[in-house]
Amino acid sequence: MTETRTPNLGGFVPRDRSWHPDALTPPYKTSVKRSPQAALLSFPTTLSEETSPMFGHGMIGALDNDLIHNYAQSGQSAIGPRIIVHGRVLDEMGRPVPGALLEFWQANAGGRYRHKKEKYQAALDPNFGGCGRTITGNDGAYEFRTVMPGPYPWPNGMNDWRPAHIHFSVFGHGFAQRLITQMYFEGDPLIPLCPIVGVLKSQEAIDQLTALLDMHRTVPMDARAYKFDIVLRGRRQTYFENRAEGL
Repeated sequence: MTETRTPNLGGFVPRDRSWHPDALTPPYKTSVKRSPQAALLSFPTTLSEETSPMFGHGMIGALDNDLIHNYAQSGQSAIGPRIIVHGRVLDEMGRPVPGALLEFWQANAGGRYRHKKEKYQAALDPNFGGCGRTITGNDGAYEFRTVMPGPYPWPNGMNDWRPAHIHFSVFGHGFAQRLITQMYFEGDPLIPLCPIVGVLKSQEAIDQLTALLDMHRTVPMDARAYKFDIVLRGRRQTYFENRAEGL
């Protein structure tokens, strides 16, 4: 079944530079080489930014949103505490974004990625690939099953550790809504110690990247649940004479 969409008309709300982290944040060492060296330029959006591919549920496999089993051998499953991650994808106006493609990837329960350049000594799980994808429904909702990722050390400082986290890549209704982000877990003591989290400008920003334990969505004797809503850029409101249109 393919999702239907309304036409993509008008520009998108500009990014709020006072909310997002600065590009240059030396405590997060790789930002020094990644950050721009000259002043940013602003251009109006064009059709190439205001449109995107259309994703249908026919492209999603039966286990694409089940990281516990999508890489496992028959009769096996990934090792680690089972969790459900769910939420909604919304734009800045609070409207659902249906038909958005979410891709997610993470370390295994021991904190190790399945990557040929991985240097952490934790063991690989032969039944865990660490990636999946899903498409939001008409109400912007998504859900997937996985195992709780473990923390891991990284060569930013002498003894820096990443909190448990899951990476997200989101394709909304236009390339201007493209988002790559990370989700943390409520109560993790490593969150305030992480130099990447430290580039955020407020506790509110940190809270927006932190999934909350949702006991109402747990599966007894199976999996805990965490709720994580994602907000993409909204469409700029268009005025027609003296009343708002397009919302």
